[in-house]
Amino acid sequence: GYAHWKGQVLNSDELHELYEGLKLNKVNRYDYVLTGYTRDTSFLAMVVDIVQELKQQNSNLVYVCDPVMGDKWNGEGSMYVPKDLLPVYRDKVVPVADIITPNQFEAELLTGRKIHTEKEALEVMDMLHAMGPETVVITSSDLQAPLGNDYLIALGSHRKTKADGTRMTQRIRVESPKVDAVFVGTGDLFAAMLLAWTHKHPNNLKVACEKTVSAMQHVLQRTIKSAKAQAGEGNKPNSAQLELRMVQSKKDIENPEIIVKATVL
Repeated sequence: GYAHWKGQVLNSDELHELYEGLKLNKVNRYDYVLTGYTRDTSFLAMVVDIVQELKQQNSNLVYVCDPVMGDKWNGEGSMYVPKDLLPVYRDKVVPVADIITPNQFEAELLTGRKIHTEKEALEVMDMLHAMGPETVVITSSDLQAPLGNDYLIALGSHRKTKADGTRMTQRIRVESPKVDAVFVGTGDLFAAMLLAWTHKHPNNLKVACEKTVSAMQHVLQRTIKSAKAQAGEGNKPNSAQLELRMVQSKKDIENPEIIVKATVL
């Protein structure tokens, strides 16, 4: 969101070296791995190798993948990472992930299917389940919300195979009020919150999503209120003023009052 940025991008060799250090010290036992924005195919492939190795250390490890590739603006989708990341996500990363949090455009990219209706979205989520993950959350979509145009739809699907081999699928829809501003980092916050709340409520996607989306709303409402106050009457807030008010929202993140309810489909 800023005009200038500096610094380095970690490459796959550097990532591998860091991981080797953890391994040598025998501190490579994790409960969760979360990945987000990545620009490099070799880095992504290295992540897959590391996740597979970590799963050998701890078979209960949960890998949460936010397959950040692009988004839709005014109905038109475009990728903001190199196109050669798509096959790596589709063929290597998603199959080892337990939870994925694509937006609608990313879900369409991964499955090669367009979504025009909620029914099609559910079919796409089933295709994503078939690729590996047992929890799929489409974090945002341009589907028409039953509550009206001022609401944004997210959809979730959790598929569990019971001990007797039968499959259970819980599906939910969450409608949250739209906030009229462009924020940076909302997807990262969503994935992190979903990780936390699915840990607290492993078999209740409805509650996990309600707490995730409610916490998001608290953060966004606090951010827009603060940004408008800083910008002054009639001025449009800039990127710096729209930085997510994470620290100020600590209590809401730890224990969000549920202000957004999910509907079980």
